[in-house]
Amino acid sequence: MPPLKFEDALARLETIVAELEKGDLPLDDSLKIFEEGIKLSKTCLKMLDDTERKVEIMVQEKDGRKRLRALTIEDKQDDSH
Repeated sequence: MPPLKFEDALARLETIVAELEKGDLPLDDSLKIFEEGIKLSKTCLKMLDDTERKVEIMVQEKDGRKRLRALTIEDKQDDSH
């Protein structure tokens, strides 16, 4: 099975939240999709953490320094000029 894409996981998580907020599901079904939502949430957080590390590495390589720093909004604006 191909790896889950972040956008797909987030969309499913949003669907789960909407279903739980309605309150129409039986308790067993609610618990089942809640558990799925927790797993998806952890998956999304891991994907975001991994992506953040990659960006930090790219920024490090770009300026040639041996330090890690997060890409900031100011960095992005500086690159556009």
